Amino acid sequence: MKKKCILPVVLLLLLSVVVAPAFTDVNAYAGSLEDAISATPQGTDPGQLDPNAKPGFLGIPGAPSPNLIAGFFWAIWVGWIFSTVGAFGGIMSGVGHITVFGLADYGKGFKQTSPMLNKLITDSIRVSNQWMVGLSGAVSSWNYYKMGRLVLPLGLMLAIGSISGSFLIPVITAGKISLKAYLGYFGLVVFVIGGFLFYETTPKGQAGKKEAKAAAKAFEDSHMKGGSKVDEAEQGVKVKSWGFKRITFTFYGVEFGFNPIVPIIGGFLIAALASFLGVGGGFLFVPFLTSVAGLPMFLVAGTSALTVLVGMIISIFTYMVVKGVPVFWPLIGVELIGIFVGSMIGPRTSKYIPDIWLKRLFVVLAVYVGLRYTTKGFLGYSIVPPF
Repeated sequence: MKKKCILPVVLLLLLSVVVAPAFTDVNAYAGSLEDAISATPQGTDPGQLDPNAKPGFLGIPGAPSPNLIAGFFWAIWVGWIFSTVGAFGGIMSGVGHITVFGLADYGKGFKQTSPMLNKLITDSIRVSNQWMVGLSGAVSSWNYYKMGRLVLPLGLMLAIGSISGSFLIPVITAGKISLKAYLGYFGLVVFVIGGFLFYETTPKGQAGKKEAKAAAKAFEDSHMKGGSKVDEAEQGVKVKSWGFKRITFTFYGVEFGFNPIVPIIGGFLIAALASFLGVGGGFLFVPFLTSVAGLPMFLVAGTSALTVLVGMIISIFTYMVVKGVPVFWPLIGVELIGIFVGSMIGPRTSKYIPDIWLKRLFVVLAVYVGLRYTTKGFLGYSIVPPF
């Protein structure tokens, strides 16, 4: 009973921090936004603001007005994909905010005429992505924990390392990076990671993953091949020992172990890069958990979600409270409802998808998103649709 209370208490404490920015005095954000708007040339030409135009994103005159219905359904997709593979929540949130709603192209229009407004829009996109991933991480973590598919000590070690990285990067980079550079590096990192995960789906890449393959087979036999019905929580993750040098646990009868120092270091490096890009970091935690920790994909999504949640909470708090970055609450509010729906569905459908196909789904998304934003950021146009 005591063990079952650990994660709920952790989630409540973390969520109390992430909710704080929503109740912070909006006037704290208004200053920087008003300064950026007032410093922007007025007019109807590109790179100018028409004071008579209808307010849109962030209340900026003439800015795009995101369709809230589209935002809701897009958020369901984001919640499902993140809770299914433990990654691409932030990236898919970025696709919506940057491409579907046209916020990136709009922000780039002020690069020369109003750098302050350009960078404020960039930071707002980053933290908006993180709100969506943060909620999905909370919902997914709780669902996977109840199903016995979350490695709590491993997730906590990664989270400990991610705290400093999630705090440090927003302080250093907020308001100091151009939107074009953000798009280019965003895509480049994703593309490289996709290639790495593709290697893991090959026979050679799978050869050294004996424990993961055995655990995945046992799980698939129980849920996909007509085996006798099993108690997921009973067969799920069971921590056998805690130590400074090694922590061990079992999953469907297969034993795994890891040195806690390794995920702490990995968590710091991954969270720092994820916070810089304005995404959740799952696309980096997934290869870490499959390659370094040697886990099957059935354990990856829940463990990644918990780790990403901690990083998102720290990063959101830093952006909004420390740096005063605003978000567009009408859109975020609707998206969070959709995120909740998608994140409830994902853990329940992922157990029917074979381990190798979960990785292939990751690879397909990585290749598309990597190509889209690498070329958009560095060449100025995308070689894949939408152009």
